[in-house]
Amino acid sequence: MTGAVPALAAPAPRIGFVSLGCPKALTDSERILTQLAAEGYATSKSYADADLVIVNTCGFIDEAVRESLDAIGEALAVNGRVIVTGCLGAAPGARGQGLVEQVHPKVLAVTGPHATQAVLDAVHAHCPKPHDPFIDLVPGAFGAAGIKLTPRHYAYLKISEGCNHHCTFCIIPALRGDLVSRPIGEVLCEAQALLDGGVKELLIVSQDSAAYGVDMKYRTGFWNGRPVKTRLLELARALADLAQPHGAWVRLHYVSPYPHVDDILPLMAQGSVLPYLDVPLQHAHPDVLKRMKRPASGERNLERIARWRELCPQLVIRSTFIAGFPGETEQEFESLLDFVRAARIDRAGCFAYSPVAGAAANVLPGQLPDAVRQERRARFMAVAEAVSTAKLCERVGATMQVLVDRADGAQGRKGGLGRSYADAPEIDGVVRLLPPEKISKTLHTGEFTRARIVAAEGHDLVGVPV
Repeated sequence: MTGAVPALAAPAPRIGFVSLGCPKALTDSERILTQLAAEGYATSKSYADADLVIVNTCGFIDEAVRESLDAIGEALAVNGRVIVTGCLGAAPGARGQGLVEQVHPKVLAVTGPHATQAVLDAVHAHCPKPHDPFIDLVPGAFGAAGIKLTPRHYAYLKISEGCNHHCTFCIIPALRGDLVSRPIGEVLCEAQALLDGGVKELLIVSQDSAAYGVDMKYRTGFWNGRPVKTRLLELARALADLAQPHGAWVRLHYVSPYPHVDDILPLMAQGSVLPYLDVPLQHAHPDVLKRMKRPASGERNLERIARWRELCPQLVIRSTFIAGFPGETEQEFESLLDFVRAARIDRAGCFAYSPVAGAAANVLPGQLPDAVRQERRARFMAVAEAVSTAKLCERVGATMQVLVDRADGAQGRKGGLGRSYADAPEIDGVVRLLPPEKISKTLHTGEFTRARIVAAEGHDLVGVPV
């Protein structure tokens, strides 16, 4: 008996993707790619080989807007079929969707951030994929963790979206909305999947991690049949419990300095959570903080940091600051420098104030010339780097646990690059690993090693695996 030979399925459409901006945007990209893959779309490593390109943009500051527009233009030039998503598409005023369509009128669609369904709808409209029951994947086929754009051994875990604060220099609430916390059971399910998949470092991100659960009034959720309150302290405890059997790190980012953060320091002191806090302080002088409308009684941050270090002496603090904010006097700026010295901020970044379309600070009196803003930023960084260098030099002679990001040579015999608990990926320094002392010692990417620190060089440490 003979029958008709079934036609071969057409090759799956290929989607190119570029993700710009912060780790929060990266998690949005991962979610979109996971859903596209579940629907049977393939990914392309080049614009030229793709049937369509998605550009996930950033629109927070002018430099980010330029980078996003350039990326859209490059994708259009090479491919011609581009969908735009991300913060630039939701930016207020002349900076948002209208700007994208004005500069690049040939884009197929523009959406805002965390708009997975809108992006999928645009892909379906402009690059439909015929259903193939033999190769299409059901939703969830990639597990709770989904597709990740980071190296296999670390991953960003977003716990909430949006922000309830209205700092005068910021437009995040306009871009991403008010605070919306993820259900704690959902967060822990994703964390478990990541750890089971081999992740050795969970990087907890949001717009304001310390506010996790505020919008839910710290409602009790459930994980593995037991009640867990939707609050950062309980989340940190639960994540530590999940990570411990895997020997994995839990690192907290974007933690505003509210008083209740004190409760997490004992977890850090006992090693359950990394003794590392990424705290967006922005300034130190009370008058500037008031003009910024910063939350959390920022004028008491020096004593708060002293308290944290009493609770956890090994604590590393990373922060960002703004120099040249409208109305900032020389005396107010000098108080900021004094604060950085007194607080001994381990890792500090600084932006020269830049007006952002739609931000309330644009109309504040006392706008400073760009030259003054840039000069103050340079002075700030000189002080911050001196403090950081001095603290790094204190680590020479110590033996530290290092997560290997890259092993060089066969079995890492030529050394490699790694990070200590004091170093978040991409934003902090690294530990340059020299060849191991013993021939039997091997290094493997994504695994931990012990290293004796032998030197400090700039923002980095140099260590010998032992």
